[in-house]
Amino acid sequence: MTTSSKTLGDLFDSFKREAFRLETLDDYSRSGNVDAYHAFLAGEPQPDDYNAGWVEELRSHTGQGKRIHRVHILSRPLTEYLRFELGWGYRKNMTGGEEFFILDTTDKPNPLENVPDFWFFDFESVAVMNYDEAGKYLGSEVLGPERTAEFARFRTTALAHAEPFTEWWAKYGA
Repeated sequence: MTTSSKTLGDLFDSFKREAFRLETLDDYSRSGNVDAYHAFLAGEPQPDDYNAGWVEELRSHTGQGKRIHRVHILSRPLTEYLRFELGWGYRKNMTGGEEFFILDTTDKPNPLENVPDFWFFDFESVAVMNYDEAGKYLGSEVLGPERTAEFARFRTTALAHAEPFTEWWAKYGA
């Protein structure tokens, strides 16, 4: 149940210290960047201005000392979409100061089984990301403060089991 009149956009615009994202899906291709994904699949080079708007927003936040970071839970072999997201998206977004971590469950159990995708802001606000079975984004739900501690634990667990993206990518990515 949504207990706040704030939206995900409001939370992103107003956070003061930290925005954390947990990603759990292997395919977000129906949720945005569709043209870029098709270009990637066709073997085209990444355009110089790929994700430029998001990178600029990242810079505006990280330039003020705010931290934006995410953990993606995945297993190998990577889907074509994950090769795109990590190879094009993460590497590009890092230029704006976003930090990435990988929780690779290929050879170990997922410590966050059945936890939804979410954004968590300043240890105060949670927005759960809702997707259909095909990975199409359906919108977000801002949860009430009574759920904050639960999602703080999810964040802590994710980071405790993840490794920095650049280290993981050097081993398994390119």
